[in-house]
Amino acid sequence: MKDRIKLPVCFDPDRLQEDLRRLHSIDWIAHFVTQNYEGDWSVIPLRGPEGATHPVMMIYSDPTCETFADTPFLKGLHYIQEVLKSLHCPLLAVRLMKLSAGSQIKEHSDLDLAAEYGTVRLHIPIHTSDDVEFILNGTRVILNEGECWYLRLSDPHSVNNQGKSDRVHLVVDAKMNDWLQALLIA
Repeated sequence: MKDRIKLPVCFDPDRLQEDLRRLHSIDWIAHFVTQNYEGDWSVIPLRGPEGATHPVMMIYSDPTCETFADTPFLKGLHYIQEVLKSLHCPLLAVRLMKLSAGSQIKEHSDLDLAAEYGTVRLHIPIHTSDDVEFILNGTRVILNEGECWYLRLSDPHSVNNQGKSDRVHLVVDAKMNDWLQALLIA
């Protein structure tokens, strides 16, 4: 299977951005794996391990967790809720991830995040620009606002935001199923 696949679904960037604006008074949580980035990489958890009450625990995509639940941050984000319902696969952790202007995510690999291992990560850009370089296996992936991408992140990847604005993605971890498999081989 390819290391990057643009799925044949897309979403309205304006409506995604409208939902994002609803969170203007929420403090973003610094990503806890500080050795993987320089600058500001932060998160708002929308689904997390069931029972987690502290925001830092909500953002952890625990591979041993069997039950995930919506967080209070998802309430009121009506379009993002529609987007998630349109993904007909078991959802695990879901979060908004912001890479601030001038920041970079260093090259790293996320263990077991590949379709062949049964868990995938989907990226839906909400805010991005041509100045954001997402590199997977040494080549650039251009992710446009509203698109939905499968990326095999068990492979080496990095992101560099050389722009003047923040990059924000809706990031969805999901379990493979027949629906998702059909999209990935379409």
